[in-house]
Amino acid sequence: MKTRLKIQVRILILLLIVSASLSLSAQKIPLVYGVENTGAKFTKPVLPTLEQLPVIDPLTDPFAWSDGKGRSTKFKNWSKRRAEIGAEIQHYEIGKKPDRPDTITASFSDGTLTVNITENGKILTLTSKITLPEGKGPFPAVIGIGRGSGSLPAEIFASRGIAQIPFNFTQVMAHNQKRGNEPINKLYPELVSMGAYSAWSWGVSRLIDGLELVSKELPIDLKHLAITGCSFAGKMALFAGAFDERIALTIAQESGGGGAAAWRVSQSLPVKVETLGATSHVWFQESMFQFADKNVSKLPFDHHELMAMIAPRALLVLGNPDFVWLADESGYVSCRAAHEVWKTFGIPDRFGFSIVAGHGHCQLPKSQYPEVEAFVEKFLLGNTSANTNVTISPYPQVDYSRWFDWWGKGKPAFKKN
Repeated sequence: MKTRLKIQVRILILLLIVSASLSLSAQKIPLVYGVENTGAKFTKPVLPTLEQLPVIDPLTDPFAWSDGKGRSTKFKNWSKRRAEIGAEIQHYEIGKKPDRPDTITASFSDGTLTVNITENGKILTLTSKITLPEGKGPFPAVIGIGRGSGSLPAEIFASRGIAQIPFNFTQVMAHNQKRGNEPINKLYPELVSMGAYSAWSWGVSRLIDGLELVSKELPIDLKHLAITGCSFAGKMALFAGAFDERIALTIAQESGGGGAAAWRVSQSLPVKVETLGATSHVWFQESMFQFADKNVSKLPFDHHELMAMIAPRALLVLGNPDFVWLADESGYVSCRAAHEVWKTFGIPDRFGFSIVAGHGHCQLPKSQYPEVEAFVEKFLLGNTSANTNVTISPYPQVDYSRWFDWWGKGKPAFKKN
């Protein structure tokens, strides 16, 4: 009995040491960054043609280097690996997100932020009517796509003293772009093939640039910015959060295919959903559609890696399985896979998902308020006691691990039952 007790005590001590070590590691990992892209200086990976790309049937390994020479789960290497994923997504899916132009001016007057971006001798203007709480600030803020809080209830933010900043995306590119004829095309005529999600992500980053430029007049806490949107705007929020590390919290609501859902998993579902071949052509670059149907397994990435680009920052994914087109089962598998990245870095509470039925599209039900409020409390207001360990779904029967069980074990293959 004494021997067994000694073993149990040793195990308990070991667990406490490991727990303390993980806690200290998490404290060293930033919640947000002061620059748009920490990996901007890394050399781009080799980007093979469709014919040169290998077939990978399960989900791609987010820790594996693009050149196929090993992998790294060390956080110190994540910025470089994240930059590789970003380069692949731009090359094969959305087109290049333009760099920050040298000439940007901004002003704040009568409650409106105005940002003027000059490139190629042309000017693009962004405007945003900002809702500020009472007081002096600085205030944490949410960038809502279309309106100040996106499709989330404004009260969640207003009641907590959080500023609301609408992103008027049509000032950059229309919902259904006419290639080459959008406002951003005047600045970058050579990027006529760019997808909307590249353009809109660029626009969000330029809006944040504007917030930085008027920080003395507009009291926004730039270390506590969130972004949110629903449906096509949920995809937009996800891409914007992935490609700008100044965003501390991303809330992607009902983003469907091209958002949280993984293209590979969606292709495998027995119901009609938003697969790569069925999504909108104007939202992505046309060349992406070479990966439709049987070629989807040749993509060198998938959307669990788009979500993983947000790590180590915070991400909450909201789903609605009543709308089959959204492919929420695929989104669930993709979320489980993405979560492995946050878990590996010892920060699992910075990622969560809530897939809940019984409500209209882009209509947050009362049952999902607690999840949203917890992420807002913790990552915009610094309330560390908020419980963000959120993994809610109606898919207990889905064997999600089969899609990524192979990571770190050699050749990509589904595990055998």
